[in-house]
Amino acid sequence: MCGYDDIESGVYYGWAGIAPCTATHQHPPGSQSKYKLMASHIASALGKVAFGGSDKEDSEERKETLTSEKGAVYPMVMSIGWNPYYKNEVRSVEVHVMHQFETDFYGSHMNVNILGFIRPEYDYVSKEKLIEDIKTDIDVAGRSLARKPYAKMRDDPYLLDFKGKEQVAC
Repeated sequence: MCGYDDIESGVYYGWAGIAPCTATHQHPPGSQSKYKLMASHIASALGKVAFGGSDKEDSEERKETLTSEKGAVYPMVMSIGWNPYYKNEVRSVEVHVMHQFETDFYGSHMNVNILGFIRPEYDYVSKEKLIEDIKTDIDVAGRSLARKPYAKMRDDPYLLDFKGKEQVAC
């Protein structure tokens, strides 16, 4: 599980940098998307703080950097652990990028910056209960990342540093 062995199992939130690919060019961060899993007022607040900028010049400059050839940064929520509902036999890391894409980005490199812990893993009595908690996790992540100190972390250079990372790390 490369680099996450010492992290407690559970659900986390933060930012994900995705290397340039068709998906990041078609749907840059902050673009209108059909992402319906997050409550609209939370998505709006996150979009304003993380992608909007305080004035028009800042907004235009930020949008330009978000669609650069370096890749793109998106909010994310992730699960680290065994995923008891699915009875996994191997500990895994699953990143859920909080943006609706028209195409997948499998095989693209991704850097993640974990900023906070939401909850431990749970086993569920039904898939519906699991989905309910996933939606809550997404809202918690969105509200947290909309706070200015967390929103600023979107600009961490590490998230778009893909030089020398042609091979999958593990």
